[in-house]
Formats: sequence, structure tokens, C-alpha cells
Amino acid sequence: MALMLKFAARSDVGKVRSKNDDSAYVGRYLAVVADGMGGHVGGDVASASTVLDLVHLDVPDTKDAETVLPDEIQAANLVLNELVNANPKLSGMGTTVTALLLTGDTLQYAHIGDSRAYRLKDGVFEQVSHDHTFVQRLVDEGRIRPEEAELHPHKNVLLRVLGDSDASPELDINKFPVKAGERWMLCSDGLNAVVPDSITERIIRGTASLEETANDLVETTLAHGSPDNVTIVVFEVVEVDSNLEPEIENSASAAEPAPDTAQLTIAAEGDLAASAALIRHEMSKRPHLLVGAAQLATETGKIPVVTQRSGEKRAAAILTHKAPDTTDTQPETVQVRPRRWLVSAFLALMTLILAAVCVWGYLWTQTQYFVGNDNGKVAIFKGVSQDLGPIKLSRVDAVTDIPLDALPEYTRQRIDSSLPARDLAHAQTIVSELTVTVKQNCPVVVPENPNAPQTLPQLPSYCQEIKQ
Repeated sequence: MALMLKFAARSDVGKVRSKNDDSAYVGRYLAVVADGMGGHVGGDVASASTVLDLVHLDVPDTKDAETVLPDEIQAANLVLNELVNANPKLSGMGTTVTALLLTGDTLQYAHIGDSRAYRLKDGVFEQVSHDHTFVQRLVDEGRIRPEEAELHPHKNVLLRVLGDSDASPELDINKFPVKAGERWMLCSDGLNAVVPDSITERIIRGTASLEETANDLVETTLAHGSPDNVTIVVFEVVEVDSNLEPEIENSASAAEPAPDTAQLTIAAEGDLAASAALIRHEMSKRPHLLVGAAQLATETGKIPVVTQRSGEKRAAAILTHKAPDTTDTQPETVQVRPRRWLVSAFLALMTLILAAVCVWGYLWTQTQYFVGNDNGKVAIFKGVSQDLGPIKLSRVDAVTDIPLDALPEYTRQRIDSSLPARDLAHAQTIVSELTVTVKQNCPVVVPENPNAPQTLPQLPSYCQEIKQ
């Protein structure tokens, strides 16, 4: 006998948002929810790209079972960085990820952000995930009570996400022994933002089918106003004969036609439609559900592929579950000893070319701008944030009056690592948006009796420092 997942899923844009930034996938062995962020253009790209980078793990036998899930999430983070480097409009995008991978009788778990995982096992319902938010840290440190966290003005500020960062994201990693009959639920924060855990527990316990569970949770969220996207994945661990195909609710039905010959090569060169065809074809071979932005991306063919390396990685993973190997296709070369004067001339030419490239590269850096930290103040820098040994590739162009400690922690981290700008005007726009953010946190003091002498309370220092 073997363990598999019986599943259902649903995603909804909600009552306020204009597009769905959530993505989710669930199959026989893999369940993942991602909640994207990053404004008008970035959130859906981040969540869809991340989920589609993980779907190839939905197989019964996985090598390196205890490390493959976090390793693949780290690889997905590199693809997000490539997307940002190729398109600066995506700068600042990110996504949460909560993923579970069934390997034998164990669920491998990896998590970052504030999407959640809940488990109902042996009659006990509990939250398994831990929110990586500013208010959760305050609760953990005993500075506020859990009930105060629900009303905190910065309850949506994330401390850890996958996305626009060169650093390796810090994931929560765990593993859980599982047995047949236990039920799990993954969700984006659109659910728990408006629906109390007590109601969620009642629905999960009280609904007969998984499809009914997912639908009831989404409909309850919508009934509570649903200001954010909401995505639900529910699954039950089932025991089946390893020689039989289990019946799965809402499984993929019609198989996608096989892609044309040479589709892998086309996808590796960055053809988005070809990559979408490959993913649709391979996923149609196994029961699964794909919802949210990832589903829209595969249906429309707008798969986030920006470089040959990322396209080749995704296409090879979805087809063969391993990295492409081109070592056997390299033509055999014949070593020829060149004449000595040719070697000298070649080295001299390469030196001149290298010098020209270095000069051109330095001049190019001086046309770039970014927003960063200058002694605790937000500043506009001209150049690039990296240095070349002792050579400084940036200088301060303008220092603002915005103190860094007046900004939300996630924004401070982004500024510390530098926010790239297309040009000086774009950098000034970023600074203007930061100024609005800081001013929104400044209290407005209105005297109760304008005619009476008042002693006004002292405003925070950062409110006094900002020039109105």
C-alpha cells in the first residue's frame, strides 16, 4: 500500500482587487500556495513563476527527499531575480511560498511569508506554519498580545519573502510523519485576514467532501468582504494499492495534445508559447489542480521565461526532472599550436578589448541611479550599488530628509540592499512614494479646544525631520 493525496483547490480574486496575485498547485504528491506582491505588474508574475518552477516535483519517487523542496524554492528565487534583472518594472516583486511534498510516509515542509498551513490529525486542528510578519515578531517577543495583532496598522508587513533579493531566502523547513485520514489546508492570507480560525476549523471538520471544503472556505471569505485575493488548497492523505490509480476529486481530465517536435529547444530559447505547451502537456498526464495566476499563465501562454538558462531549466525539469546535460553534444576539438607572434598579437588585442570594455562599463554605471541608505537617511545614488575592489561605482546624488527608521521593516531592507531606478526621474518618484508612506505614519494632533492654551504632545522625531 502507498500514500497519496486526495485534493481540491479554489482561488478567487476577491471583492476589491482587480487581478489575482495568488497561485496554487496540488497533485498526488505536491501542494503549494504562493501569494505574490509587488504592485500592478509584479505579484502575479512572482507567484506564477514560483509555482510553475515546483510542479515537476509532483512525482512518486524524489531523489534527496529531505532537501529537494527547499533547494527547488531557492532555485525559483534565482529565476525571480533574473526576471527583475531583465525587466526593471518588476523591481520589488516577491511572493510567499508554503509547500508540502509527500515522500513515502513523510510530508516535507518549506515555508516563507504569511501564507498558512493547517492540519487536522487525530481530532486535533492546529496551525503548522509560522507567519513571517512584523506583528508576529512583536507577539513572539511578548510586546503585544495576539488579539492586538489583528488590529495592528502594520499587520501586513512581511519580514521574509521570496523574490527581488540576491541573498538566499531563509525558509522554515520541517518534516511531518503522516498517516491515512489526516487532512491539511494551505491558504493565502486572504482567508485568515477576515475569517477567524474557529470558523475555518468548523468548516474543515464539518464538510464531507474536499471540494465542498474549498468552496465553503472561499464563499465564507467573500461573505466577510474579501479585500484580498483568497486561495485554498485542501487535501487528505489516502492509502491506495500501489498498482492502482486512485480516484482524485477535480483531477485534470482532457489530456493536452503533445507539443510539436523540437519544442524543448524552442522553449530553451525563451519561446513563451512553447513553454506553456510543454507545461500543459506534462501536467495533463497526472491528476492535479492549478489555480490563480499560474493557471492563467499556462492558459494564455504567458509563462515567465526571460533567459535561455531559466527557460531551459524549466523545460528540462518538467520533462525529465533533471538539469539538461549537453556534455555529449560538444564537437571534438583539434589542438593546434599557433605561432609565437600570433599569440603575442592576440594577447595584445585582448588586452585592448578588455580595457575598452572596462572603460565603457564604468561610463555605463555612471548613467544608472538607485535609492539607498546614506547614514540612516534615504538617498539617491548615481551609479550602481556594487563596488569593483577599491573602485567605487556609485556616489550620492541627493540626500533626502526621510529617516530610514521611519519606514516599515520590509521597505528598510529593500532600501538597504538598494532599489534600482531606470533614471533620475524614476528615483525621484520612488523617493516621493516613500515620503507619502512616512507621512501616513505621522499622527495628526488636533487641539480639543482651539481657543484654550494647549500643550501638544511631542511628535516622533521622524515627523519633525521631514520637510513638508
